[in-house]
Amino acid sequence: MQIDWTVFALFNVFVMGMLALDLGVFHRKSHAVSMKEALGWSAVWITLALTFNALLWWQPGWFFSTEHVAMAIAKGELPASATMADYGSLRSSQFLAGYLIEKALSVDNIFVIVLIFSAFAVPAAYQHRVLFYGIVGALIMRGIFIFAGVALIQTFAWLLYVFGAFLILTGIKMALPQKTAPDPSKHWLVRFARRFLPCTDGYRGERFFTIENGKRMLTPLFLVVLMVEFTDLIFALDSIPAILAITDNAFIVYTSNVFAILGLRSLYFALAGLVELFHYLKYGLAAILVFVGAKMLLHLYEVPNQVLIDGVLTTQMEPFKVSIGMSLAIIGGLLASAIIASLIRARVLSRGAATAVADEPAPH
Repeated sequence: MQIDWTVFALFNVFVMGMLALDLGVFHRKSHAVSMKEALGWSAVWITLALTFNALLWWQPGWFFSTEHVAMAIAKGELPASATMADYGSLRSSQFLAGYLIEKALSVDNIFVIVLIFSAFAVPAAYQHRVLFYGIVGALIMRGIFIFAGVALIQTFAWLLYVFGAFLILTGIKMALPQKTAPDPSKHWLVRFARRFLPCTDGYRGERFFTIENGKRMLTPLFLVVLMVEFTDLIFALDSIPAILAITDNAFIVYTSNVFAILGLRSLYFALAGLVELFHYLKYGLAAILVFVGAKMLLHLYEVPNQVLIDGVLTTQMEPFKVSIGMSLAIIGGLLASAIIASLIRARVLSRGAATAVADEPAPH
C-alpha cells in the first residue's frame, strides 16, 4: 500500500482545523441551523472538495511521487509512457467518481438520520452537535475500514468479486418495497447502552452525560449519537466496497470519503425537510449500487490488450474495466435521472392537489 504519510498527516491536520473552526467558532453556541446557513456550508464543503480535486489534477507532484507513477504503470493503470500529469489526471478522475458515489449514498443516510431525530425528538438546537460528534466518529471508522479494505483487496483479489455480489444484492434489496421503519429508540443498541448506565427522562441541555442524585447517567442525546454512529457503520458496508470498485488507492479512497462525510451535516440541514420530495432517489441509489457491483464482477471477464514490454508491443489478457469517464457518466446520469423524476412527480402531485381544491364545491 503506497501512501505518502507526510501528505496524509497534513491532510488530516487540515480536516481537524476545519472541524475545529466549524464547532469552535461558527457553532460554538447551540442553535437551530437555518436553511440559508446549511446551504452556505454545503457550498463551502463542495467547493473545498472540488478545489482538492483540481489540485490533484493540476499539481499531482504535491501529493504523489514518481514512484507512484511507476507503480501505476506496473499495475497497468497507465501506459508505459505515462507522466506525472497523466497520473494526476487518473487520480483526480477517480477522486471525483468516488466523491460522487459517497455523496449520493450519504443522501440515503440522511433519511435514516431524520428518522432517528424524530424518534428521539431531538431539539433543533442540539442537532448540529450530535452530527458533529457523529461525523468525527464516522471519520475514524471509515479510516479503519478503508485501509483494511484496501489491504484485503490487494492481498486477496477475489474479495473484489465478493464485494461486487454484495453491492448488487444490496441494490436490489434497496429497490424492493420496504417494511414499516423500525423505531430507533427501541433499537437493541439503545437497550444495551441502558443496561450499563441509566438514562435521564429528558434532555439536559447539550450534555451527553450528567450526575443526578450522586449517580452518573446518560442523556438521550448520547443515545442519539450512538445511533448515528451505528447508522454510519452500516452505511460504510455499502459505500466502502462501492468506491473500491473505482480504485484501490488508499489516499484517493480516504480523501473522497472524508470530503463527502464532512459535507453530510450541512447537507442534512439543507435536505431534512425535503426528504419526501425525492421519492425516486432510493431507486437511483439502488441502480448505482447495482452498476458498481456489476463493474466489480466484470473483472472476471478478460479481454486482449496491447502493452509495451521492454520495447516490444505484446498482447496480453487483462480484466475488463469500465473507464472512469464512463463510470462518472453513468453514476451522474442515474443520480440526475432519479432527482429529475422525483421533482416531476412532486410537481404533478402539487398540480393535482391544487386542481382538487379548485374543483371542490363552494360552501353554502
